[in-house]
Amino acid sequence: MGYFCRLIMADYSKYEVVVGLEVHAQLLTHSKLFCGDSIAFGAEPNTNVSPITLGHPGTLPKINKKAIEFAVKMGLACGCEIEKHNYFARKNYFYPDLPKGYQVSQHTTPICKNGSVKIKIAGQEKEIHLTRIHLEEDAGKSIHDVDANNTCVDYNRAGTPLIEIVSEPDLRSGEEAFAYLTEVRKLVRYLEICDGNMEEGSLRCDANISVRIKGETKLGIRVEVKNLNSVRNVKRAIEVESKRLIDILEERGTIIQQTRSFDANASTTFAIRDKEDADDYRYFAEPDLTPFHLQDEFIEKIRTSIPALPEQRIKDYTTRLQLSEYDAAVLTEERSFADYFENLIQYTTNYKSAANWMSGPVKTWLNENNKQPEDFPLSAQQLSSLIALVDSGKVSFSIASGKIFPQMITNPSQSAEQIATEQNLLQESDVSAIGPVIDSVLAKFADKVVEYKKGKKGLLALFVGEVMKQSKGKADPKKTNELLLEKLKS
Repeated sequence: MGYFCRLIMADYSKYEVVVGLEVHAQLLTHSKLFCGDSIAFGAEPNTNVSPITLGHPGTLPKINKKAIEFAVKMGLACGCEIEKHNYFARKNYFYPDLPKGYQVSQHTTPICKNGSVKIKIAGQEKEIHLTRIHLEEDAGKSIHDVDANNTCVDYNRAGTPLIEIVSEPDLRSGEEAFAYLTEVRKLVRYLEICDGNMEEGSLRCDANISVRIKGETKLGIRVEVKNLNSVRNVKRAIEVESKRLIDILEERGTIIQQTRSFDANASTTFAIRDKEDADDYRYFAEPDLTPFHLQDEFIEKIRTSIPALPEQRIKDYTTRLQLSEYDAAVLTEERSFADYFENLIQYTTNYKSAANWMSGPVKTWLNENNKQPEDFPLSAQQLSSLIALVDSGKVSFSIASGKIFPQMITNPSQSAEQIATEQNLLQESDVSAIGPVIDSVLAKFADKVVEYKKGKKGLLALFVGEVMKQSKGKADPKKTNELLLEKLKS
């Protein structure tokens, strides 16, 4: 007799996904957390090392003050409480890529506590609370594909200063995690404490994921997915893993607390090991580092160095400058991009036009040439002169962006008006010059003129387009519209 199989269809809608993220950000210091070794990316393996990095007996670590400064800066930007009395601890969990065999981190006294990061989902704002931000050293890198029989270790990264930003389990979907990580990445880049480059590993993310029936308050057994290396993969991993967990519950299985990894190609997660608890790390105070105490003056000095952050700038752009939420969001994606825009509006009061130029031609040029805003060859004053040329009606936006802008990029010493004059691009607004062209167009499309007068008002665009074509783009579109409407009345 054969077996009967029962297909179980999981009801995913009755479950709630609960996610907390741990984001590790490498700090943009010049040297490591406890010694003077360089942290430059891309160096030959095991060249950015010293006896301290290699954990030689008798060597003593020394705290990097700039790393402490950067951690406090992030905490202040997130509205955290800054811990004034700090110490480091040894985390006695075996790290094959840390020569000492343990990691120096903060446990009892994280340098920043509480705080939050705001995200927007479907136009709705949500506050994601933080548990802590703490300092720790990074591990080195195990390399498995260089030698067929052995794992190789590069200690260059060992000792690089990190902050770990730990959220509360406030996220409810991969989409929310995507938005949160995007905001954190934007924040560390605005503060210039981390370059946010996930591909190079300077920003990494671990996701703690659990599921529960909607309405329940008790957290389910969590699974940690480690070392997610892109914002998109964080979203994908959460979606894949939460589905796996729900399937286990629907099949009346048992979820095991464990550490997993995400295979982006196969779009699946796989187990690495059963998850350790904090007790397994056997923390104790680092005996080679004295506690450090932060003074109020030190904290306030850091507070004054924090630039206007995205949330503040968006509010300013939408209220004072009367820009749309969309424009404000695009302009504030990168600090240097927003800084250029703010410099630009020192020379023009046409804020909407300035925003259009930034999100249009300027952004396109930066993307196509793989450049940063600080590499843009035109000064804000030069770009404002091009905006003024369009505002004055001397050239159209299409001529300005398509012909004058590229030439200014190639030869920044030439002014916008100089290029327009030399290339005979200045628009005609003189009635005596445009009038005959309009008469020619209306004569050419006499049958369409009849249709227009019978009610097909959309034909006006045809007439305007033909005038622009015959005048080689030199006719002022606004004046052309006015003259056409006058002539079509008769």
